[in-house]
This record gives sequence, structure tokens and C-alpha cells, in this order.
Amino acid sequence: MYEVELKVEADHDAVRARLDELGATHDGRVQQVDTYYDAPHRNFAETDEAFRLRREHDEAGETAKLTYKGPLVEVESKTREEHEVEVDDGEEAAAIADGLGFTPAATVEKDREFYRLDGYTVTLDSVEGLGTYVEVETEVETDIEPAREGAKELLRRLDLDPDEQVRTSYLGLLLAS
Repeated sequence: MYEVELKVEADHDAVRARLDELGATHDGRVQQVDTYYDAPHRNFAETDEAFRLRREHDEAGETAKLTYKGPLVEVESKTREEHEVEVDDGEEAAAIADGLGFTPAATVEKDREFYRLDGYTVTLDSVEGLGTYVEVETEVETDIEPAREGAKELLRRLDLDPDEQVRTSYLGLLLAS
């Protein structure tokens, strides 16, 4: 499975208004705390991979997910191979990672608001220490290029410029600041 994602800095109020005009479906809000780990057997910064534990809080309670993200597969978007699994207990998942020699590298905290439009998820992100961003993403088995081009077109329909996309992850942006 590939996650095809485009991200730009943007004013959320203007994008929210445009999403309403286009008939997007609001799909909830969450707070996420992502703990990224360094591996004992290779340097993820060098291999362009990521391993994280995400703790997510919404009105229904807390969930936790472990995610592996492979290196970027193309330069025109943030497309990566991704594998994710929900876990019952975030604290136990963290203890497993620790027991295997993974060490916390950084934490990214964000408030996210989700919309669905034309087969894409549009996410309005407020990232602690960075600002506000809009992500347009979808998942595909193959056919990355049509998914990427569709995401670019959706950004344009939201009055955003896909040429201003940010290809660096929030983790990378925080580490660079």
C-alpha cells in the first residue's frame, strides 16, 4: 500500500470555507502525539524511513497505532510505502519498542481536522512549534501518478498552489528548526 500525500502551509479558515463550498464531508477532529523512534540496527535519517507510535485522542477516547514508513518512492510527492497497525495499549507498545532497543528520537504533537472529498482525505493540521498545514492524501496499491495528479488538482480547487508543497515531514521540519 502506498500513501500519496501532498502538503502545503495554509490558512485553515479559508480552506474550511472552500471545503464547505465544494461539498466536502467533515470527518472529525483528533489530537495526535507521535513518538518517532531511532532503530538500533540502522539510521532512519540516512535510510529515509520512519517508525512511530501514534497516540490519538478524540471524543471516543484514546487509540494507539504503530507505523512503519518506507523511503520516498518519488520526488514529486510524499509517496511512501506504509504499514500501520492499531494496538490495544500504547504504553505496552512503547515498552516493546524500548525492549527491542528502539529509542525515542522526537515527538510531534498536532491537532487535526479531517474532511473527505472526491476519494481524498483533506487534513487541516495545527502542528505545535510549526504552524498550520493542509494535507491531501489517498492510499493506492499501484498507479501513484494518477493519485498524485488528482491530489494536485484538489489543492488547486482549494485555492492552494501544489508547487508550494512541503515534502519534508513534520518530524523533519521540527528537527530542522
